[in-house]
Amino acid sequence: MNNLPPCPECGSEYTYEDGTLLVCPECGHEWSAQEQNTQEADTVVRDAHGNPLADGDTVIVIKDLKVKGSSAVVKVGTKVKNIRLVEGDHDIDCRIPGIGAMGLKSEFVKKA
Repeated sequence: MNNLPPCPECGSEYTYEDGTLLVCPECGHEWSAQEQNTQEADTVVRDAHGNPLADGDTVIVIKDLKVKGSSAVVKVGTKVKNIRLVEGDHDIDCRIPGIGAMGLKSEFVKKA
């Protein structure tokens, strides 16, 4: 049975080893197992101080943030409860009291 990881490009299960590389026969992508391990470690979302964040955490805003399309500002020290981590431009989906639902970048918050 093949215990190798699926291809990171196309998701194919039919990967095989070729020396030190892993190869996907469907799309031809080649990568090292060591490279994949560092990419998986990079997917951890961290706050401005390097602490790992998880769904449901409480964070504090460390910089005044202007809200696009509005004259509202999220002030420094605003506590945001029950965050949800997402993929994309903004790492965090949340609901901020007095403003509503919005997306934040993890570089502007610290874990409470």
